[in-house]
Amino acid sequence: MPSRRLTVVATRRLPERIEARMSELFELRSGPAGRPMTRDELAQALREADVLVPNLRDRLDEDLLEQAGSALQLIANFGAGVDHIDLEAARRRGILVTNTPGVATGDTADMAIALILALLRRIPEGLARMQSEDWEGWSPDAMLGARVSGRRLGILGMGRIGQALARRAAAFGMEIHYHNRRPLRPETEAALQARYWESLDQMVARMDVISVNCPHTPSTYHLMNARRLKLMQPGAVIVNTSRGEVIDQNALTRMLRAGEIAGAGLDVLNFESDGNPRLRELPNVVLLPHMASATREGRIEMGEKVLINIKTHADGHRPPDLVLPGPY
Repeated sequence: MPSRRLTVVATRRLPERIEARMSELFELRSGPAGRPMTRDELAQALREADVLVPNLRDRLDEDLLEQAGSALQLIANFGAGVDHIDLEAARRRGILVTNTPGVATGDTADMAIALILALLRRIPEGLARMQSEDWEGWSPDAMLGARVSGRRLGILGMGRIGQALARRAAAFGMEIHYHNRRPLRPETEAALQARYWESLDQMVARMDVISVNCPHTPSTYHLMNARRLKLMQPGAVIVNTSRGEVIDQNALTRMLRAGEIAGAGLDVLNFESDGNPRLRELPNVVLLPHMASATREGRIEMGEKVLINIKTHADGHRPPDLVLPGPY
């Protein structure tokens, strides 16, 4: 008798190539097209699935995970961040959790550079002026931005993405500074030509650009709070391609409106206030719809990692990207 195929429920449609392969290996059920699952739909998926494939829009809190069926073995997250999953609740129920680390490293670093360039060189303002036909022609004092070379970049979080950003920024002639839980190895620091700051406050006060590249955890929630934002120089800018919750968005909005910070480039916003109109209307803010990892190549690589994690688990082996360990 052949063994029963695992039921895999993906909360959103995945790349066509990935869905085709999943359908060959497992009993695949995909979520609704064009929208996230509702809470009731998530609860139903948890009851039906052997493996759930969620993404960052799916808040899997304790109450939802308590409704999971006894068959649920694995949450194979489509993405690297797992702050939307109550890991302790999953642990108590013996549910394994995997993610897709490393896939979006270069893509996210590219987007951070794009935001830095957009802010310092006032690219969105120039685009808006051209689109509104408000351009009166070149003049020596028009649309003056800031030279990128020689600017001091302070990277908050020097993991894979922070280091990839450092390499890119150095190619633009920026000075690389960073704050991390612990300093990098001396040889890595030397290769990146990066200076470590043990005090985040001291680093923030001296930088021209702050880039947020640390994950969202209880210890990093509002790490860039009102007090720390006030340490920034008035001509400095901040970019965030990590998680919106790391920055106190309300405090940032107030300071941007008051001209206490020169600008912000945000690819991520707080889940609770992602429609903040007071932030959207500011000319010194570049807002993007969480698209740092949004490359075709990256999405396929994410899906391939999800596939490998599920298949390895189904074969009785330890998945390569375990966040919560299992009995292997």
